[in-house]
Amino acid sequence: MTEFTGVKQPDFDTMTSKHTEAARRLEELAQALHSELRSAGLDTSPATRLRQLAGRVTTQAEDLRRRQKLVHELQRQRITLGRSTPAGSFLEMPDGLEAAAGLLDGTLAGRAALKATGGDSTALAELEKYASRGGDAEFVKAFLGTLGAQGLTRLPGSLAAQLRDARAHGDAGRVAQLASGGSKALRMLSAALARGTDPKNPAYAGAGFLKQLVQQGRAQHKTGGTTYSGYQAQALIWRAHDGKPPYSKGFMETVGRDVIVYEHEERKDEWAASRDSLGRFFAGTQIPIIDLAGALGLGTLLRPETHAGAPGAKARSSVIDDLFHAAKSSREASHALLNHTPPGWKESVLDYLLTTRWEAALHTKDHAPFNDLLVTATTGQDATSRKLAADMTKILSNEVRGAFGKADSGNLEIRNREVFDRYAALSYPLARAISANIDELSRLYLNHATFGPVAAQDMSYALLLATSNDAGFEALIRAQTEHMRAALATVPPVGLNASNVERLGFTKADVKEYDFDGDGRVDKADIKQFLTDRTVAEARPFNHIVETRRQVLIAQGLGDKKADEALKTMVANALGLLPVPGARQVGEIASGAFGELVGKGYDKLAGAAYDEIAKQVAQQTPERSPNLDETHRTLADNRLGVERLAEQMLASAMLNRGLLDDTRMQGRLFATGNPPTIKPFAQMSPQEYSDFLDWARRKGGGSDLLDRFNASFRRTSEVDDYLDLEIPP
Repeated sequence: MTEFTGVKQPDFDTMTSKHTEAARRLEELAQALHSELRSAGLDTSPATRLRQLAGRVTTQAEDLRRRQKLVHELQRQRITLGRSTPAGSFLEMPDGLEAAAGLLDGTLAGRAALKATGGDSTALAELEKYASRGGDAEFVKAFLGTLGAQGLTRLPGSLAAQLRDARAHGDAGRVAQLASGGSKALRMLSAALARGTDPKNPAYAGAGFLKQLVQQGRAQHKTGGTTYSGYQAQALIWRAHDGKPPYSKGFMETVGRDVIVYEHEERKDEWAASRDSLGRFFAGTQIPIIDLAGALGLGTLLRPETHAGAPGAKARSSVIDDLFHAAKSSREASHALLNHTPPGWKESVLDYLLTTRWEAALHTKDHAPFNDLLVTATTGQDATSRKLAADMTKILSNEVRGAFGKADSGNLEIRNREVFDRYAALSYPLARAISANIDELSRLYLNHATFGPVAAQDMSYALLLATSNDAGFEALIRAQTEHMRAALATVPPVGLNASNVERLGFTKADVKEYDFDGDGRVDKADIKQFLTDRTVAEARPFNHIVETRRQVLIAQGLGDKKADEALKTMVANALGLLPVPGARQVGEIASGAFGELVGKGYDKLAGAAYDEIAKQVAQQTPERSPNLDETHRTLADNRLGVERLAEQMLASAMLNRGLLDDTRMQGRLFATGNPPTIKPFAQMSPQEYSDFLDWARRKGGGSDLLDRFNASFRRTSEVDDYLDLEIPP
């Protein structure tokens, strides 16, 4: 035991008493000395120094009395850890008072939890008193040490059994009491367990405790005539978690991985039988291991209110679903769970969950924990996140490919609705994974590259599933919009040359790269050529996203003429007109238009994930004038919406890079002041905004750029080839 001091209780009591008496006498002496010196007209500083000494001794005495009180309470509760030596019996007393209080309260809370396990009706209320101590490392260690892995496993089992009994007897009051107190107890247990199983946390209970959790999880337990596996009970603790602090990589490596292997071992024969026709007739579909609340028909009674759902909900969750809920709050934890191949397996955990086990996941329809876990695991900008995103894209592409075919019209049709519906629940996390790696979409279609195991055709089939989800389509459009804005932002300003590169944040190599005519200066013609190249390149990923979405809508009988509300909102809010994150230079006119926005922290987003940038931009968009380009709200087709976005982004790029700096604005509707500057976009009327776009097209060459974008964007031959379609013009 560290940071503890050994004391003999009788000697400690004597020392405390004498210290208190010494402090009192010193204070009396200081007062008397001060009075004598003052009466004699002498310097009173010796009395002052004596009073300061008395103060220090008094403080020490107070500290000793607090420790003495804790020692007596620890001994009264029989919590003290004694040690016998030839010199006598010593008590191990924590050096810090907080640590001592944590030891005391943690032990008492652990005892209350054990009483609750035994059915003590008052123990839950007693346990609730310690809910605020969950962040104290000493408390957590003492709490888990007293409760142990067995007690921690048995408590949710006992609560579930008591609740079932109360419901069976129609005792509504007891049901309410157990549901409320039990939910709070499980949340407290979950927070303590997350801290106590994290090797980086000072509350860490050690590797031995993790192994004991596995042993208890695999063991069979019995409470009140109810027999269950330990993991069925522990799962209720995981599902009660609120994400603070998140479960650790260490927990998932030891406990989490074993939970997945355990269910596979317990169910593999049954699942194998259910996959042949005879087995399906007798055994039915794959059934996962249901958590204890679900197995006893308790619905959401033992879930905190934030996780409970509708009152009286009949929801059932599997043990694995509850594990996903615990893992989703940490990217490290989610990676430890999914990016792993158990010994003896031929497939990774991610592959297993998306294929071998997926039918079992459909049984409970509790998809939110797994979807959230996939989003956490695949949307980071690290190598493991990218690998998992690529693996998921390839796996789901293979799984859904057989669902689609070519209709007589040449458009897409769904030939196997069962397959499509089976994986529809995963459409959103797949879209988020692709969105977080949106640059890979460009590389696949423009450069014939690969994204891990994913080739361009694989991505096309994956997009069919991803764009079938409204929110997923929005995420993809936002990500590609940010990709295009970032690409256009790499162009230098008009007038860049060797003399001003450092001041403008560029290099001499940039001058050579963008000086297409070789005159030593980046002029408007150079910028126009660069924008043309980037415009054509960015149109192709947009084409694949939007045309794939259109084909999925046709295949589902929803009609190909649809403008998604999210896209309408993006266009109406002029998303493409906001300054690009990380932009290194803004033209003089642009600073007038963007004045307020430039200083709002967009540059800090440089290098962040595209979907994160999009989210931040959306959050910081200023209040739009209610009359700004209301015609955007009447969009009837996603393709028209994307063309509007492109128009805005191209106008913004020309403005930002100085293509419009020398053009005259006198007499334009969108101009204000003298000399004239551009009105803030949020203050423009529809007519003024239209006038600005017309000016940008005429003066900056925007018409040609938009024509080049539209020509690439509306060409469907590439989508035809990858999906084996014949899309009508």
